[in-house]
Amino acid sequence: KLFKMVFVRVTKSKAYYKRFQVKFRRRREGRTDYRQRKRLCCQAKNKYQSPKYRIVVRFTNRQVICQIVYSLIDGDRVLTSASSNELPRYGLEVGLKNYAAAYCTGLLCARRLLQKVGLDDVYEGNDEVDGNVVSTTVGKTTYYVDEVDEDKRPFRALLDVGCKTTSTGCRIFGALKGAADGGLDIPHSEKRFPGYDRDSKEYDADMHRERIFGGHVGEYMEYLEEEDNTKYQQQFASYLAEDIEADGLEELYEGVHEKIREDPSPSEKNAFTPDKSFKRKAKKTLEERKADVQAKKDIKNAELEEDDDE
Repeated sequence: KLFKMVFVRVTKSKAYYKRFQVKFRRRREGRTDYRQRKRLCCQAKNKYQSPKYRIVVRFTNRQVICQIVYSLIDGDRVLTSASSNELPRYGLEVGLKNYAAAYCTGLLCARRLLQKVGLDDVYEGNDEVDGNVVSTTVGKTTYYVDEVDEDKRPFRALLDVGCKTTSTGCRIFGALKGAADGGLDIPHSEKRFPGYDRDSKEYDADMHRERIFGGHVGEYMEYLEEEDNTKYQQQFASYLAEDIEADGLEELYEGVHEKIREDPSPSEKNAFTPDKSFKRKAKKTLEERKADVQAKKDIKNAELEEDDDE
């Protein structure tokens, strides 16, 4: 049989590989969305290099982190930050990464920032949490605060979600709502809050309020206690250890919000004192190492001589 050679076009030729340019490292790792970052960081030139602030919300396996960040040409700078690990100071010991904890962390970050820049008395935020979006229009500009002061405009920050999927009811928007109620001017709408129905285009603010005060956690606690008490004892062991019941969650979170507004300042850092009692062993010198080797050889030779005598 005769075999005919088929001509195959080389799509990725040497010229292709010579001109190939790899993507940025953090894009290759899937950690930074540069298309999003460019639009969050680029400032208009007529603003004369005034920074564009972002509220960065990130979730780990154990906590919620909120930061107010602005970018410079040599990297980002963090103006202030808050973590849900600080919430035990305010009376919340458990559930540090759910929707209600995200709200508390956003509120703490906002109040801490406004205290730092001297706007905490001018913009106190929304004390009565009702789940509604607050906005005020001055001229052609919309500010997402109750009232706009004549002398000092509100502190504007843009939400930075990173690579997280922004689905309706996502915990990121809990932190956003907390920061907005804390007095920050963050452009947003109710379309991604819990309680918004995309089909009917209606927003149920009461459902959102219930989520802010941990109502969904309380409902699941009651359901699990009736259906499977063993699983309830296991899953909510930390809640039971703190004597937290489903009926007392709203009161608990109300107390946390009040304490955050009273004192949002960060706790004092403990000075690091290293343990100086531990001391590394000194390295052996060449003569000491040779002596150790010779001692091992002598022991081995002695054993071999004993075997020969036997």
